[in-house]
Amino acid sequence: MNVCVKQLGRLPTLEVILARSVVSLVLSWWAVQRAGVSVWGSGNDSQSRWLLASRGTTGAVALVLYFATVQHLPLAVAVTLQYLSPICTALVGIWLLREPVRAAQWACFGVAFGGVLLTQLDRATLPPDAIIWVMTGVGGAIVSGFSYVTIRRLRGREHPLVIVFWFPLVALPLALVGTALVGIWPTPQEWGWLLLTGLFTQGAQVTMTKAYQAEEVSKVAVLNYIGLLYAVAIGWGIFGERLGPLTLGGLALVLVGVVANVWVKARHDRRAAEALAVETAVVETV
Repeated sequence: MNVCVKQLGRLPTLEVILARSVVSLVLSWWAVQRAGVSVWGSGNDSQSRWLLASRGTTGAVALVLYFATVQHLPLAVAVTLQYLSPICTALVGIWLLREPVRAAQWACFGVAFGGVLLTQLDRATLPPDAIIWVMTGVGGAIVSGFSYVTIRRLRGREHPLVIVFWFPLVALPLALVGTALVGIWPTPQEWGWLLLTGLFTQGAQVTMTKAYQAEEVSKVAVLNYIGLLYAVAIGWGIFGERLGPLTLGGLALVLVGVVANVWVKARHDRRAAEALAVETAVVETV
């Protein structure tokens, strides 16, 4: 998806979102109908309907901001900025979902967040107007945090395909208005990139929605950092983006934070499972 969006730098961001929304809306409608569920959500549950609308709105805004950073910043830098969203998600999850983040995980988040900040000090890899797009990327990460937590709150309420459907349903009108005002007619090659953007984004949304409904927000969110490896490889191999020492050091810190967090989380879960097994055995014995 990142490669496709990067290839569409000539087109306004909302035009890319429009094409993505059209493709996603068609595929989502087909998938929901095939699954035999209603695209409007579960009956008369007003809270679920509100959450679906909230997910669509925050998701659409976050995607607009993220695509803008991909189009205007080096790919590795744009993706790194988006990696602030797992931290935002975990923080919002504490507030809205009451999901705990342990002390050791806070330390891991701190290391990863420090790596993100370090990459922003490497001015040689950024354009002159970088501060505008850096702030745009930070804003997108914050909005993404709320979006992912909303997905978690919809677990058990709505089918994952319904949640995915509401994303383009809300984004389409917004993108349509923006494209009508500042749109540029795509070239034949750009039409192909637009189609691929929609297809890849749809696949990413379906799998991410299922992941956030199946596991704790903080556990799933931190795994997004793995995509940093792809961003570095794609930026260097396809777009010829060279990373300075500060950027490379920041990426290394992000990876250290990710690996450490996964290890801490796995160890805690294993100990909790063992304690539960012992407690269950004692109860059954009594």
